[in-house]
Amino acid sequence: MPLYKTIIVNPYTKVYIWKITESEKELSLNIDLTNKCQLRMNGMKSELHRRGFLSIRHLMRLAGYVDSDLFYDEAGKPHLKDGNHISITHSYHFTGIIVSQKDEVGIDIEKQRDKITIIGHKFTPMEAYADIKKAKELVKKLTIIWGAKESLYKIYATHGLSFMDHIYIHDFKNTDNTTRGIISYDGRTSDYNITFLEFEEFTCVYAIKK
Repeated sequence: MPLYKTIIVNPYTKVYIWKITESEKELSLNIDLTNKCQLRMNGMKSELHRRGFLSIRHLMRLAGYVDSDLFYDEAGKPHLKDGNHISITHSYHFTGIIVSQKDEVGIDIEKQRDKITIIGHKFTPMEAYADIKKAKELVKKLTIIWGAKESLYKIYATHGLSFMDHIYIHDFKNTDNTTRGIISYDGRTSDYNITFLEFEEFTCVYAIKK
């Protein structure tokens, strides 16, 4: 069972990360899916996507939940029936969840790819990073910013929210592992604590509403 990492954020919040190495058959063992989720998984053409779907259920079990404890609202945001907060992410052969008994949370895992420097202008002002000369460092920086905004978007879960116009991430140094985020939308402002880490050329970012 390749639980890759567990992070105790605080006494009521944990992050669980899985590295997918098993076959789909192995991941199916001891996992009971609801009819709705089984149909959803059956419709996935990618085997890796199906394996990721199943690995998330293993992470949920480690957190004390089964598939039937999970449901989604109209905006596609996941919820737990006991009222605790959950966020889910999947990127290639890594999956992750964050669960909190108290705070709204969001999580995102992203592979560090050069392509992000081409699309960066769509979600953040690129002129702010003109002093970063090394391409690899720029990729890392932009991946963190994207992951942070994705995490906040997952918490807010509101149609019309713009990464560029409504979500702001405070600047941070390359030696930092935390920053802050703000969502300003429809006359309301909310603040978030953001933490990020890197492993095997992937970036994981998770956010907690203040």
